Amino acid sequence: MENPDHPTPDLPGAPIGFVEFVALVAALMALGALGTDAMLPALPAIGEALGVADENSRQFVVSAFLGGFGVAHLVHGPLVDRFGRRRVLLWAIAGYVVASSAAAVAGSFTLLIAARLAGGATVAATRIATIALVRDCYHGRAMARVMSIAFMVFMIVPILAPSVGQLVLLFGNWRAIFWVMAGSAAALLVWVAIRLPETLRPEAALPIAPGRIVAGWRLTLTDRQSVGYTAAATLLTGALYGYLNSIQQIMFDVYHRPALLAAVFAGTAATMAAANLLNARFVMRLGTRRIAHGAVVVLAIVSGFHLLLAETGRDSLIAFGVLQALTMACFGLATSNFSAMAMANMGAIAGTASSVQGFISITAGVLIGAVIGQAFDGTTVPMIAGFMVVGILSLGAIALTERGRLFGA
Repeated sequence: MENPDHPTPDLPGAPIGFVEFVALVAALMALGALGTDAMLPALPAIGEALGVADENSRQFVVSAFLGGFGVAHLVHGPLVDRFGRRRVLLWAIAGYVVASSAAAVAGSFTLLIAARLAGGATVAATRIATIALVRDCYHGRAMARVMSIAFMVFMIVPILAPSVGQLVLLFGNWRAIFWVMAGSAAALLVWVAIRLPETLRPEAALPIAPGRIVAGWRLTLTDRQSVGYTAAATLLTGALYGYLNSIQQIMFDVYHRPALLAAVFAGTAATMAAANLLNARFVMRLGTRRIAHGAVVVLAIVSGFHLLLAETGRDSLIAFGVLQALTMACFGLATSNFSAMAMANMGAIAGTASSVQGFISITAGVLIGAVIGQAFDGTTVPMIAGFMVVGILSLGAIALTERGRLFGA
């Protein structure tokens, strides 16, 4: 069994220049984030244009995209292991261009939701193939370092996406946001086609056979580290999606400062980026466990304190922004290391394992996030309570995985 905290010496490294490789990985990861976050300022306009009066129902523009993103993981994983990372990426990104264009011309809320489902399903391949191609080249702490740097660059998109959405709305309607998504995906398609070589060795390609796929699923779901850290990541992902579902209504209806949505969102995303920069700098020295476990503990404590303020009526927009930024920083530290730890023993089936782990964490996370989002009651309490609860449960999942031995290998 591979040691999850030490890189394997014969791994090939980045197939192109390291800086470009990290930038491309970040861009691939960011494509899905742009599809989610840029829509947040446009939800009221979409609801008005397509006759959706219930504000909570407008959240389905986000949830449908994330749902398609999660379910499609089970399809893309075997494809990535059979046909390679590059070929699947090319077809999937092209499909995302078509789906985003369909959303831009949708004439009803039902058709928009269908296009969003398709968009999420196609762009899901970028996450699976990205994790698989990084795992082809790096392992353990080295993989965590690469993912942290990529995640730091990737976080520029959540920082800018709501602002991009607001900027587009100044010059056009909400449909123009989908055209921006389609154009961004087309540009990335050209980059991948020109610069990214295949990282899956021909002899490592796995056939698409039910027995082989089921065996890969079984291995992923019986490896203690894979299951435990996937469960921990799932819980935290659910809280993140609850935040995405709730933040527009919180800024509009709780604090009555819609113009500050992009600024608050950027602040929380910036702390996540800073946290991943620190992780990339120190993970080789401190190890994935020590950083990730500590981050979850701090997340639960900060969320508990924030909930106390909210319940006693002492919360404010400044307190919300600061405490939520700290919470999201802990989320970033934890989840970037969870990915590396969950994949530590999955090198031979990287695509399949990534698909199963992604399916679980995203699909279940969408459900958790939907529960949190639909619980919105005109206050910040449901969202903050969601972070505290999943933080505690995530720490419990980690403790079970490590048999009570936290903060060290």
